[in-house]
Amino acid sequence: MSSKDKETEVLKDDKDALDFLEAESKEFDKDAEIDRILKAFRLDAYAVLDLQPGVPESDIKITYRKKSLLIHPDKTKNPQAPDAFDRLKKAQTELMDEKHRERLDEAIADARMLLIRENKWTVDSPELKTDSFAKKWREKTREVLIENEMRRKRQMKAQMQEEGREQRRADDELEARKRKRQHEQDWEATRDQRIDSWRQFQKGKSSGGDDGKKKKKKLKPIG
Repeated sequence: MSSKDKETEVLKDDKDALDFLEAESKEFDKDAEIDRILKAFRLDAYAVLDLQPGVPESDIKITYRKKSLLIHPDKTKNPQAPDAFDRLKKAQTELMDEKHRERLDEAIADARMLLIRENKWTVDSPELKTDSFAKKWREKTREVLIENEMRRKRQMKAQMQEEGREQRRADDELEARKRKRQHEQDWEATRDQRIDSWRQFQKGKSSGGDDGKKKKKKLKPIG
């Protein structure tokens, strides 16, 4: 083998090695992103997409597209990819929903104000610009979102119970109307029979008259 051929083979081996390392690096990035998504607090769609609150809608679309292409189940062997992909899609859908995003933004703002009040800070306090505050804000946001979700579930349960009572009431009224209607139908169906029975009774009563009655025996006087 000539020196030129050897050089060509070395270059090919180096390229194969670099391609392999690049592929491994991309797969590692996919696994890392899948792991991050699955560990993110699912009630916070911003956290799932790894976005800051208040970003424009265009950023949400771009970020979702990049991440969804990265972790798509068809492009990675990671068995958790489908679950991560579903969570990512759900987070994007929630942020694109104006009402849902508004509720989420309100919860995040409430968490910030609660922290400020609890620590007796002001909106101009220097503590609000620290990494420590950012961490506490995320934790407080988590608490607020959990509390809101629990309240929502309680309201749904109460609503379902009330709807259940209303449904049972409606079912009872319907059953009562059915019974009444059936009774009226049965009464009407036996009308001719009742009339005939009454006529037979009246006929038998009138045909017997006084003659039909048994005469009482006269009692003989004693003595």
